[in-house]
Amino acid sequence: MSRKAAYVTLLTKDSYLPGALTLDYSLKSVQSRYSLVVLVTPTLPQQTKDVLVRCGIPFREVQSLRPGDGQSVLAEHDERFADTWTKLRVFELVEYDRLVMLDSDMTVMRNMDELMELDLPADWIAAVHACACNPRQLAHYPKDWIPANCAYTPLLHPTGHTQPASIEPSSPRPYTLLNSGLVVLTPSTKLARSIVDFLHTSPLVPTFTFPDQDLLAAAFEGKWKPLPWVYNALKTLRAIHKGLWRDEEVRCLHYVLPDKPWKRRVRGGDVVDEATETHRWWWELFDRLVDEIGEDSETRKLLLANVDN
Repeated sequence: MSRKAAYVTLLTKDSYLPGALTLDYSLKSVQSRYSLVVLVTPTLPQQTKDVLVRCGIPFREVQSLRPGDGQSVLAEHDERFADTWTKLRVFELVEYDRLVMLDSDMTVMRNMDELMELDLPADWIAAVHACACNPRQLAHYPKDWIPANCAYTPLLHPTGHTQPASIEPSSPRPYTLLNSGLVVLTPSTKLARSIVDFLHTSPLVPTFTFPDQDLLAAAFEGKWKPLPWVYNALKTLRAIHKGLWRDEEVRCLHYVLPDKPWKRRVRGGDVVDEATETHRWWWELFDRLVDEIGEDSETRKLLLANVDN
């Protein structure tokens, strides 16, 4: 390895432990050369930290990060985002030359270590576009989130899996928005301080629908590099952008929306659509992980206590 690099995820509660451990397992399954580092907050139970130790997953404790009181009010549908501001602490890990931040509701389907060598200008990040189709017609989403303005709409297979939509002055506003499930970055003290300052002083913060995601798009306006969809394959794209999606091209699958796969096992006889079929893939990985952990294990007990088994 030519540089010190790692994948990083955030874990703030027991309920996401199955996701974090399956993410780690998926990285090992594709023989990644880089470890997963977990950011944990002081509120995370000690028993969960003990699981990380037993699994050989390094973790780093960070302080929770949020805007000032009343500066960010989330819709009821999106209250799960309340902790995600703390993901921005990743920029403080200056002992690394390169980090790839991943949400813990992701699984790595194919090796993507090439992101560790991605050419990035100083103080830039790289990420995948947000999907602005709003298929559920959620009223609190931005009004310009319609298929015609989505950066994925003009893309088709096969070119779409290597060439993301470019951001031009004439592009619809949603083209400037990223999905923060995967972010490639070079940490620095300067960037970390500027992001925290932006969070606490920018008048834009109260307008953000998606906390850390909107902040990154605003703070790195004109300084983020679009990546192909395959590195952050939102499970919803499989149904919404069928002309673009190919299962075999997915590097990293993102289980967006509140219905996380571990909350409900897909069983025989269930109605399975394009999105829930991807949940089967998660359960296949998870079951392999549990089998390898063994029968008599505190790790196994805690994992199973947080899934629909």
